[in-house]
Amino acid sequence: MFRDIINTIGARYLVAFLNLLLIFINSKVLGREGMGMIGVIYASANLAVIFNSILCGNTIIYFMNRYNLRYVFYPAYGWAFAGSVVSCAVMYVFHMLPAGYECIIFALAALISLVTAHSQMILGKDNVKGFNRVFIFQGVLTFLLLSGIYFIAGHRHVWGYLAGLFIASLSAYLYSLLLLIPHLRKKENHPVHLSFFKALKTMFVYGIWSGADNLAEGLATRLNYFLVKSAGGYGSVGLLDSGTKMSESVWHISNSVSYIEYNSVSKTTDREEQKRVTLQLFKLTYCALAAVMAVIACVPEWIFTEYLLTPEFAGIRKIILGLSPGIVALGGNRILSHYFIGSGKIRYSTFCSLFGLVVLWIAGFVLIPAFGVFGAALTSGIAYTGMLIFSLVVFMKQTGTTIPELIPSKNDWEVLRKKLQRPK
Repeated sequence: MFRDIINTIGARYLVAFLNLLLIFINSKVLGREGMGMIGVIYASANLAVIFNSILCGNTIIYFMNRYNLRYVFYPAYGWAFAGSVVSCAVMYVFHMLPAGYECIIFALAALISLVTAHSQMILGKDNVKGFNRVFIFQGVLTFLLLSGIYFIAGHRHVWGYLAGLFIASLSAYLYSLLLLIPHLRKKENHPVHLSFFKALKTMFVYGIWSGADNLAEGLATRLNYFLVKSAGGYGSVGLLDSGTKMSESVWHISNSVSYIEYNSVSKTTDREEQKRVTLQLFKLTYCALAAVMAVIACVPEWIFTEYLLTPEFAGIRKIILGLSPGIVALGGNRILSHYFIGSGKIRYSTFCSLFGLVVLWIAGFVLIPAFGVFGAALTSGIAYTGMLIFSLVVFMKQTGTTIPELIPSKNDWEVLRKKLQRPK
């Protein structure tokens, strides 16, 4: 498990490095206004993807251990398109979609949802290498395509960015489908005692909780984009988006760990083993997140404005500092939320995300008008920290965990060292 985690983190940080380079390139090519526009477009598409996770996300892995692969494959495909229609229509009604970009947001949402579904199915088959290859393929191709579109084709505008993102997503869809086809052709021996439609109903009920959880967390992480846009325009969103993406790069650690943790927790019904795995991964992950975030927070402002970005992005270090405590908190919370999801207690993860959304909404209406973009960063930090506190209280109550058990011990580091040194 630990080697899978290390390999997954390595894959994600390779792509994270390329994404970081793209932030620098986009800032110089598109400027603050352009960065703000693509930030809102991508946030809108991502909200649709999160809504689609009802049948395209964690539901897949949970039920792949119980049903045949086809029982989750066909519903995921249908919902990727149906969910994108519903979510984009709702955002259109509430004027959340930038004018003129509605169709591309729908297309991106459907494509990214299908790539996510394929990746979850591949991971559910314990093909961690294939799961990582899809992620690397999409990340590297996105970087190469956008570099070519900007500097060779000369299309230095928002539509150039969207064209590159769409082609990369379509290519990742085809590549992930090729990796999945052998599993679809293979005859499975899962004893299915439910009809397809009864299984679909069971998956949808589970997925509603999971989708509500993901949607609430997604809104908690991106709602401030829309609040800032209303208060300060796309330029303010561009500054917030740049600082947010740099800070959120540390989440590749917690995301990588949570994928493997969820796969492990969902495959056992031993509560003590689920608790042991979760506690060990939570402590080590939180320490790693804090260390990496501290390095990012120490980068001087002039490095960003004079070398990495442009003078337009003055104040970005203040955004990063405002986000830092919350970024570490939410990264740690993802380990706990995947325990709840994998152990069948998904409602607790959902309540946590809803709690964070309420905190963000209240804090945002107070801090954003008063402090602008920095207020949005503080708002996110407060909401994320509140979510971690909520999850910790519930986790400790449910598992009987004591406060000393949350503190990393010498034994935790020794177990990690032995796991990493164990031959393959």
